[in-house]
Amino acid sequence: MTEILDTVSSASFAEAIDARLARVRAEDVVGRIWAGDHTVWSPEPAECADRLGWLRAPESMLQQVEALETFAHDTWGAGFTTAVLLGMGGSSLAPEVMQQVLGSAPGALEIIVLDTTHPDELLRIVRNIDEERTLFIASSKSGSTVETRSQLEYFWDRVPHGRQYVAITDAGSSLERIATDRGFRKVFLNDPEVGGRYSALTYFGLVPAALMGCDIRAMLNAAKDAARDTRRDDPGHNVAVRCGVGMGLAAAGGRDKLTILSPSHLRPFGAWLEQLLSESTGKQGKGILPIEGETGPAQGNDRLFVDFGPGSPRNPAVDHPAALDWWNWEFATAIAGHILELNPFDQPAVQSAKDATAAILGGANVDSTTPGIDDVLVDVSAGDYIGILAYLPRNHANDARLARVRARLSAHYDVATTSGFGPRYLHSTGQYHKGGPNTGIFLQLTDVPAEDVPIPGAGYTFGELHAAQALGDLDSLRSLGRRINRTTLAELEQYAAKL
Repeated sequence: MTEILDTVSSASFAEAIDARLARVRAEDVVGRIWAGDHTVWSPEPAECADRLGWLRAPESMLQQVEALETFAHDTWGAGFTTAVLLGMGGSSLAPEVMQQVLGSAPGALEIIVLDTTHPDELLRIVRNIDEERTLFIASSKSGSTVETRSQLEYFWDRVPHGRQYVAITDAGSSLERIATDRGFRKVFLNDPEVGGRYSALTYFGLVPAALMGCDIRAMLNAAKDAARDTRRDDPGHNVAVRCGVGMGLAAAGGRDKLTILSPSHLRPFGAWLEQLLSESTGKQGKGILPIEGETGPAQGNDRLFVDFGPGSPRNPAVDHPAALDWWNWEFATAIAGHILELNPFDQPAVQSAKDATAAILGGANVDSTTPGIDDVLVDVSAGDYIGILAYLPRNHANDARLARVRARLSAHYDVATTSGFGPRYLHSTGQYHKGGPNTGIFLQLTDVPAEDVPIPGAGYTFGELHAAQALGDLDSLRSLGRRINRTTLAELEQYAAKL
């Protein structure tokens, strides 16, 4: 259960939540959400009224369970042992959670998520799979995501056999056309009214889940029950509604850093929740910043906690959905967006980062020099957070090194810390970095790949794309007045060791 800091009166917070829940009930907020009323969040329907398909996804996808299970069994029978999922953000995070937390059933496929453009990480995966027994899943709502398209062209150049490819996308996308032209084994067309980060219980999450042998029927039935409860219960007694109100009020009151405490085996879920909350709410100078994977001391009046661990203390002020309770967390996030008076379904800063990358690949010059680490960290104050933006291979060694650095920085500066691998985080916390409050101090880490890899037909390499994404993000953050230093992991480790 969520633990409120001792420095915050849980009794007064509970009273504030109860008062706002009464208003939610009086204004029929839950009923209006189910009716598709965009004014719950925004006066304009664009990127709002047409993004509510996730509400009914459990019920509609239950009708597809038999077909998904048949597809999975046919795929296993064809001799495949591994699936490499080519995707970013919402199309990759839920499958990764399912693989790392639930695992694959005997005889089912292992899912490997490739959500990077770093050539070292790409080549590591290539060298550790049997390409003849690997299924490649190209997963992109728009079909034009540069990372997914680049990865697809790379593997198609190596393995040009349509029977080894699956596409998950929206109808009419460029990816659907490519899949049809190349004779992909299967094309799954998703509900276009579901945004990426709300797509765990659609084809984007369920196709990989079926391939790894998860009980998708049980997963969908649990979500269907959760959906039914929001419509049936008094909002004040519904876990998702109460959680959303609590998170929204806490953030509006300055406790905008939702610190996720979980045992190690549930940590992957934090990355999914991090994207859902930060990309949904990091706008208009406000939002909820999930603090995931933090190992240092957690203090400060800017914190709210969610604890997934066994025996965690229960505070009656805020309840929260259980881990892997995809639908309830999605509904809670939608409620939090209502409380914060913002649209939780758009992501304007994500597009700005894509535009900056495209401009650099097109020849735009960007100055990469930044102030030193000391210069950007000199004015760290209460309520700030330090964000490490690691344009490095995502592996256990780098993850461990970053965790040690975060612990040192958190202990010394007594503020929250975050860490994300680029370009993955651009589709997640990147929205909060640019659209949320100007309280982040960013340390961008870059390296030189050991080996570069051309992207077929692109005119540039993976290394050049990766570098452009880092530089584009640097330029975007700097243009918004964000404090940022660009360095290396080794240099940051040396700095942290002296604290």
